Amino acid sequence: MRTWYRNLDAISIIAWLGLVLVGLTAIYSATHGPAADVSAFEPQENFVKQLLWLGISVFGLLVALSLPIRFFQLAAFPVYVITTLLLVAALFVGREVNGAKSWIYFGSTGLQVSELAKVGTVMAVAQLVGIRRPKTMDIKFALMLVALILLPASLIVLQNDTGTALVFFGLIPVALFWSGIELNLLLIMVAPAFAGYLAIVSETWGFVFAAVFAAFVWWRTKDNRTAIVSGLLTGGVAAVTKFAITKVLSGYQVARILSFTNPGAEEFRQGVGFHQVNSMAAIGSGGFSGKGFLEGTQTQGGFVMEQSTDFIFSVIGEEFGFIGSIVILTLFAVLLIRLLVLGSNMKHPFGVMMAGGVTGIYLIHIFINIGMATSLLPVVGIPLPFISYGGSALLANTALFAVVLSLNLHRDEFSIYGY
Repeated sequence: MRTWYRNLDAISIIAWLGLVLVGLTAIYSATHGPAADVSAFEPQENFVKQLLWLGISVFGLLVALSLPIRFFQLAAFPVYVITTLLLVAALFVGREVNGAKSWIYFGSTGLQVSELAKVGTVMAVAQLVGIRRPKTMDIKFALMLVALILLPASLIVLQNDTGTALVFFGLIPVALFWSGIELNLLLIMVAPAFAGYLAIVSETWGFVFAAVFAAFVWWRTKDNRTAIVSGLLTGGVAAVTKFAITKVLSGYQVARILSFTNPGAEEFRQGVGFHQVNSMAAIGSGGFSGKGFLEGTQTQGGFVMEQSTDFIFSVIGEEFGFIGSIVILTLFAVLLIRLLVLGSNMKHPFGVMMAGGVTGIYLIHIFINIGMATSLLPVVGIPLPFISYGGSALLANTALFAVVLSLNLHRDEFSIYGY
């Protein structure tokens, strides 16, 4: 009994519970009061549905805490296969919701299988790392790890679920890092994505970054060839990004991408930039302490679309202000740090990779969602973990948290040899 209490991490549980309670409060505000009167749907049901999904998630968390480590190791690849098959099934029998054909309905209940696939993918990657021979990180292993992630990511792209696909692509460098890839190689893999982002904002910034990054690589490696390849790769992505925007993509696609750079511009604010203009107006009007619960004019007036899901951060910013925003960012920081601490405590590659992968997924979600709400990133449709409305997302994110919590709880069951 003493071991049970010693290994159960109360700090991460409190942080998780705090985020869930903040989410329920924000969902209630976005779906009740004056906001409900101006909606064309029946959003009040969302709050009750979220409570039901929370009950299911808590039950699943308690079950996970009772399972031995061996169960998760043996279940990793079967869960991955099952969730991948569900992704395939969604392409044929799935229902399209908000443009993404990633939902499978069982009667009146829908499951977003792309969310569930995160659980199977992280578990499979962790198991692959766990069964690897110690200190082996060759190109074959790296390709196997990347393939595990690319398969579900590709299926999600076919479902037109861009936001969730980005999470999977972002998981690749995270998984490679925690599996022991050399830091220089990891930086070379990640830098082109950042160059592409900068090229969207300004072509000059993209190429300047490529030059600076090449110099940085040379400083670290003192290898001219590596530095040149890094510069060409990073600058090439910036050039391809600019070419795609000017020559390849349709006008609407370009507008969706460019709108975040200035959503208030005349050509954007009444169209693709409408959501971000109103989101920033809501967050800015909240000031230091907010307008108060159910008192946000943008929120209660229904000016912010998808305010219980993708733009729920604007609800918190308007009604609870800077203080409320800092509270949830602090809760997220505590949760992420604790997950990393739990991973280090386990001292086993399966547990370390599981904790690192879950932390990475949460961090990508937080970065993209808040980036959308504050117009730092384009709108791609991605929920804020534990806060946005969505039963499938709440269930999947809680399942990921529960697995790490359970592995830490039973960490003494890991082999003393670490593999």
